[in-house]
Amino acid sequence: MDMRIKEHPLLTFERGKKIHFTFNGQKIEAYEGETIAAALHAAGFKVLKRSIIYSRPRGFFCAIGKCASCMMNVNGVPNVKTCVTLVREEMVVESEPGKGKLKIETRPPLSTIQKMQTQIAVIGAGPAGLSAAVTARKYGAQVLVIDENPHAGGQLVKQTHKFFGSSRERAGTRGTQIARELFAEAKDAVLLQASVIGYYKDESHLLVLAREGNLIEVRAEKVIVAVGASEKMLIFEGNDLPGVYGAGAVQTLMNVYGIRPGNDVLMVGAGNVGLIVSYQLLQAQVNVKAVVEAMPFIGGYHVHAAKIRRCGVPIHTSTSILKAVGEEYVTGAVTVSLDENWNPIPKSEKEYDVDTICLAVGLSPSVELFHQAGCSLSYIPELGGNVPAHNENMETTVEGIYAAGDASGIGEANTAMMEGKIAALSCVDALGVSCDEVVEERKELLKEIDSLRSGSFGERARQGKEKVFALWRGFNE
Repeated sequence: MDMRIKEHPLLTFERGKKIHFTFNGQKIEAYEGETIAAALHAAGFKVLKRSIIYSRPRGFFCAIGKCASCMMNVNGVPNVKTCVTLVREEMVVESEPGKGKLKIETRPPLSTIQKMQTQIAVIGAGPAGLSAAVTARKYGAQVLVIDENPHAGGQLVKQTHKFFGSSRERAGTRGTQIARELFAEAKDAVLLQASVIGYYKDESHLLVLAREGNLIEVRAEKVIVAVGASEKMLIFEGNDLPGVYGAGAVQTLMNVYGIRPGNDVLMVGAGNVGLIVSYQLLQAQVNVKAVVEAMPFIGGYHVHAAKIRRCGVPIHTSTSILKAVGEEYVTGAVTVSLDENWNPIPKSEKEYDVDTICLAVGLSPSVELFHQAGCSLSYIPELGGNVPAHNENMETTVEGIYAAGDASGIGEANTAMMEGKIAALSCVDALGVSCDEVVEERKELLKEIDSLRSGSFGERARQGKEKVFALWRGFNE
């Protein structure tokens, strides 16, 4: 079974050289540029490992290295995140029983420690991070962008639809094209497959990176944290089965690696992400059986809802998933209607014959680095969860550390790009290399982002940001 997409109406998948590796002793065909987990999914392997205590099956889920579902033993090294590790010729990959064990018989070579310095370290090469890097470099600042993924662009590399918003923020351009353009401008400052594993504060900001078995110390005068967000989970029976994926993982498989996540999908969530990903699934020749939404109304733009309805996909509001069916992986799903008090309505269950359940139920900001750095965090429901308190210039309560994009509160990609620019301009200003043009550009961006949040769809984000700004002021009084 080969799940790779042969034809696509918008995308061309330029696959690398054909290579082979082994998975649990079986020879697997792959292509250079694919991750281990993506190559295994393309070959039809759904179960990658077992849970530590109950030995439950585990498989692909987030595709961005933020969960443990795909951790396996690679070339004798345990707990490798295979969704962000590129496959290589003759690689030996094995499922891990329990916690995993080091299988290397000889002592691994000691890591070399490389030392680097930069004026601005940007953590995350998504829309916010790349925009920050391009903006800061425009004004002569030295920048290093760090990302643990094998590809730059973050969510942009998955977005095949044309963006709304202002022409200044590339409205009318597909996200995949925006990612290529931003990466082209920042390419020589980007360090991929590098994980920030520690933050320390002495006379400067010290970041410790792990990359290809080596450690890197990066000292920076300013740090912009633009690490994005992770998928939220719903509680339902069987929610841990392989075949239950976050919407971002589905997009990664389809739009980055050209691999179908499954053949028949139930989409959970009718916000913009759920509606857009449903249409992208149809473009990849995947059958979307239905979209279910617990709210009594569709949360996304109606233009997106209309597109999938014209393709024959029903959208059921006041409906949620009750359980995933299957022993080792998803073989079906059961939904249930909800009353006005969110209680399941008896005898309203409906069964779906699907092999994939896609969860598009929101994101949670990734705040681990902020926490380690000592930034003040607060739970702001309008912004998706815990976020760092920050001001209008995106600076947190720790001097010299800035937030941008979904890590500062869940929002749209265009606002993430604007926040990245604002953070970069604030860093340039704080470094003492500012000019009138920097001040004017930041003023215009602040005005524009406020305008974007003034409509009904931006109301929650605006309310959330007002709370965050007030908290920052409270911490700094």
